[in-house]
Amino acid sequence: MNLGKVKLSQLRTLVVISTTQNFSEAALELNLSQSTISHSIAALESELGVVLISRGRHGATLTPAGEAICAKAQQMLQQLDDIGQLASQARGVEGGQVRVGAFRSLASNVLPGAIAKLHTLYPNIQVTITEMDELRDFQQALMEGKIDICATELMPDESFDSLTILHDPCIGLLPPNCPVHTSHLTWEHLYDYPLIASVHSSCTHQLMRALQRAVPPIDLAYRIRTDTTIVGMVNQGLGIGLMHRLSAQPIPKDVRMVQLPFQIFRTLGVSWPKDALLSPAVYAFLDVFKALQVEAYPTAG
Repeated sequence: MNLGKVKLSQLRTLVVISTTQNFSEAALELNLSQSTISHSIAALESELGVVLISRGRHGATLTPAGEAICAKAQQMLQQLDDIGQLASQARGVEGGQVRVGAFRSLASNVLPGAIAKLHTLYPNIQVTITEMDELRDFQQALMEGKIDICATELMPDESFDSLTILHDPCIGLLPPNCPVHTSHLTWEHLYDYPLIASVHSSCTHQLMRALQRAVPPIDLAYRIRTDTTIVGMVNQGLGIGLMHRLSAQPIPKDVRMVQLPFQIFRTLGVSWPKDALLSPAVYAFLDVFKALQVEAYPTAG
């Protein structure tokens, strides 16, 4: 038994399963994939050397050992929250403003949850969001002091500090009534259909390198600026969309998401200048992101 390898995220997963009694519902509550939930519990049981959860047709129930350990885990998580509250009080976090620059995909799918969590702890902190598209625009806004932090791809410049939130895979979107019935596209599929992708460097550079490695190389039929336009064109049957999973949300009902014959990920997170004098409100918001349990999205649904 190696208690040093036990993670708080594993204990938090155990506590949530104790209330939901269902792995899939726990995954939804924690914003994780069901496979991540299963792996987390399996790793915790392996480290402790005991079975914590009984899995059956009627759901997931804690074993007697699981009940006892879960009670202790709840106490530990509560103490961790208390530590955070004490630290925040010591910093004098009572109000203030946080100015965030963000990709649309993060502003729509990740920031609302982070802001809601922030407001449960510090209801007087105000958050403003400015959406932009290119990393150079975020970098300039940070250096000019127009925003405090940015939620984008991680800044490659060493003059910035950063915190990783998630790894976002590139996926394919199939139009309605597409005769392709596999969840994994092949290179042949990409030759057979017009391809639609973004003009932004965050997606295009990696994607074009992958397509140019094909024999013969594959070209894009459309390069579009707006994510929602790409999804709309796919929905109208104009081709297969190639885009990052988070940018594709929300996916229309009749559009199907599939894996590509290559793997491309972008690392999304929060960045800020290393020499910036951040306010207590900004530090409080960064603490929320540190606690945010966001894992890589699965590459196909």
